[in-house]
Amino acid sequence: MNTPMHLSSQLAVNVLDAHSLLAAFGVLGVGVVLFAETGLLIGFFLPGDSLLFTAGLLCTGTADSGVRLSLGPLLAAAAVGALAGAQCGYVLGRRGGGALLARSSSARLHEGARRAEELLEKYGYAKAIVLARFVPVVRTVLNPMAGALRVPVRTFTVWQTAGGLAWSLGLTLAGYALGSAIPDVDRYLLPLVAVIVVVSLIPLASEVYRSRRAAKAKEARG
Repeated sequence: MNTPMHLSSQLAVNVLDAHSLLAAFGVLGVGVVLFAETGLLIGFFLPGDSLLFTAGLLCTGTADSGVRLSLGPLLAAAAVGALAGAQCGYVLGRRGGGALLARSSSARLHEGARRAEELLEKYGYAKAIVLARFVPVVRTVLNPMAGALRVPVRTFTVWQTAGGLAWSLGLTLAGYALGSAIPDVDRYLLPLVAVIVVVSLIPLASEVYRSRRAAKAKEARG
């Protein structure tokens, strides 16, 4: 039974802080946050990367935070939230088109839309859908944009599943592995989260580098 104090602590949760979200809502919160971040434009600000990594770390029981999660249910919640959210975003984009973005006044969201469109045009559907998973804001906007641009349902579903599982399970297991290997690793959580965010951008940076290198080689041959 929830006490008034417990309810007030849930209401006072900081949605921008991964540890606060996990302390208040546990594994269920992971699924809900990932669904909102990847499926609803209003969720673009949510901390998907840090939430997954921190949740994995808290499964080890080595963190001195009072929060303990179970790895199996966490992996299931992360996968379901990430995959269902992306598919929902696609459906909303297919039905609502560009009107969804037009209603938003967020400069950050529109910048994410521009980058998402560039990914789709430059790398094709498969690579863009997978790479977008590892870029904050872009992973929120690309799904409805794919729907609005009429990316085939089968193509979108296959590649958003591949990217979604790699992103959600990969970051969660990375946090779990590090938490298992290093005692009291939560003392270094903030710098670790920053490193994880940077590392998550490596696939996109690598693809951009390869694309530019190929373009220069093509110009040299021409």
